[in-house]
Amino acid sequence: MNDLRSRIAVQVDGGLRTGRDVAIGALLGADEFGFATAPLIAAGCIMMRKCHLNTCPVGVATQDPVLRARFTGQPEHVINYFFFVAEELRQIMAGMGFRTVEEMIGRVDRINMKKALAHWKAQGVDLSKLLHQVQPAAGHSLYNTEGQDHGLAAALDNELIEACRGAIDNGAPVVLERRIRNVNRTAGAMLSGEIARAHGHRGLKPDTIRVNFTGVAGQSFGAWLAHGVTLDLTGDANDYVGKGLSGGRIIVRPPHGLGRDPAENIIVGNTVLYGAIAGEAFFEGVAGERFAVRNSGAIAVVEGAGDHACEYMTGGVVVVLGKTGRNFAAGMSGGIAYVYDEDGEFEKLCNLAQVDLAPIDAAPSADEGTGRPQQRPVGIEDFGMGDMLRHDAERLRILIERHKLHTGSSRAAALLDDWDNSLKKFVKVMPTDYARALKQLEAERDEAASVAAE
Repeated sequence: MNDLRSRIAVQVDGGLRTGRDVAIGALLGADEFGFATAPLIAAGCIMMRKCHLNTCPVGVATQDPVLRARFTGQPEHVINYFFFVAEELRQIMAGMGFRTVEEMIGRVDRINMKKALAHWKAQGVDLSKLLHQVQPAAGHSLYNTEGQDHGLAAALDNELIEACRGAIDNGAPVVLERRIRNVNRTAGAMLSGEIARAHGHRGLKPDTIRVNFTGVAGQSFGAWLAHGVTLDLTGDANDYVGKGLSGGRIIVRPPHGLGRDPAENIIVGNTVLYGAIAGEAFFEGVAGERFAVRNSGAIAVVEGAGDHACEYMTGGVVVVLGKTGRNFAAGMSGGIAYVYDEDGEFEKLCNLAQVDLAPIDAAPSADEGTGRPQQRPVGIEDFGMGDMLRHDAERLRILIERHKLHTGSSRAAALLDDWDNSLKKFVKVMPTDYARALKQLEAERDEAASVAAE
């Protein structure tokens, strides 16, 4: 009807192993073929299913240097495997009379279903509608032949880039006021791309660009946001806020005078801060599921979170000022989380396979270690968190103060006003392997310092 098929690439995956699997996928209409398990096995995986435990015996999915030394995989092993797949596919194509894969795509009429349908379990199954062959209109095809127009020319970021040109080129501070709607997806991503093109990962000086939004942000608000950019949204946002956050600051808060408790209302969607590597995020409200999944360096404060928060987290700091869902910290191997456990139920909701829970010591650490937390971020590589083995109470207070400063959160204000009692209800979530690695690094630094002193 609208020739959509020629503008998209259909990918099939799920247990693909052989050239025959590729042939069947093409005949069913696929342009692309996703392989995962088989190439992994070719590289040396033995399918122990221990990926999340850091104990992979062949060194594929582990950070343990002893286990990683066992890895024997080579790129040539995977290349050789795909040569065999291609050779088998070529033999099948020759037998069926096809010269190219494109000729095979969508040719469901060449699939022999008799053997499958003759099986007694398949009695009464009618696949004719599922395997109906669509005849393309004249001049069109049943496979991907052209690119899709994603409408980037009309993206909100084009306007932001133009308005921020002075900041990108010369570092001149700029403050913008904009309305945003849920059709405005990945707001800030193209702007960040321009900044990265000009300045690399270091970005701009803090708060060089500030955009105050009002409304409902579309998916991936602030994705890959560069250092020096602050997006302040009054309203709420959809899924994937701060995806790949790369040094910028994201603030989301409800409109003033709304009359509802932010700690009881969702303000950002699912999978917020997915794969974030640096930056700050402050959310005056509750996040959906999988908050900070795969976060590897960002700092975040939120007033509640759904199931699977901090899943597979490897770095950064997360503070939750309210309730969480179940399975908190599943697969978490790095970073630190602080959770306000007012009713004492958090331990039941936390996945303790790789983390330890501990109360927070109110007494200041006598040993500064690698440094104390600071109220302001130092730079793109240091957001002022100090020595991660020490200063928990100081670090937590600073983050809650930042949250209050940026969002005006009444919950943060209440916790700070009664700080001595509030601190007693916070629980520290610390990955065991992460703590061990930090202690090992500290021991190595101490040893090097003693050798140098001699």
